[in-house]
Amino acid sequence: MATKNEARQLLGDVAPEKCFWTCDGRVFKNMEELANGLQAMSDETFKCHANSEKNDFSVWVNEVIGDSKLGNELISSKTRDSAARKAMVRVDILKKKAA
Repeated sequence: MATKNEARQLLGDVAPEKCFWTCDGRVFKNMEELANGLQAMSDETFKCHANSEKNDFSVWVNEVIGDSKLGNELISSKTRDSAARKAMVRVDILKKKAA
């Protein structure tokens, strides 16, 4: 379980050069923007980044944000809706912890 400081760090913005750029031009700089972006993006955009060959969202969350819990959960998300739900739940948990 993340401490208050760890939760704040996980929810914080990444450096500009480490932002996530989607194939439709959206840019995410933190976990909450990713969660909201997953809800709003098209299924086509989701599949561009998460398919049988790769999961860019999981890699970014694991390697850039440093949240292996959400990163590992995103690997099993086969749909945009599933990924969005998992990301929103994780953001909500971290926000409560950071408060």
